[in-house]
Amino acid sequence: MTPDVVRVRPLSDYRLEVEFATGETRLIDMRPYLTYPAFAPLAEGTLFMKAHASLGTVAWTDEIDISPDTLYLRGLASGQGAGQ
Repeated sequence: MTPDVVRVRPLSDYRLEVEFATGETRLIDMRPYLTYPAFAPLAEGTLFMKAHASLGTVAWTDEIDISPDTLYLRGLASGQGAGQ
């Protein structure tokens, strides 16, 4: 079972630093997801920087969130340089 997200910090270049309930921190590059219609609004204006932890995952609005499974499985353990 994927641990819950407890904290998120949006970074430049559409990356997220995500902390899970286990204490692990992972970095995920969201740029590939911005081509999907559900995430396209994140590329406009400052919405991406409004990422916050909500109900165990990362959300931006009531309609835009991302699965904690995706964040955990696709994210790189902190220090591996996601998107670099």
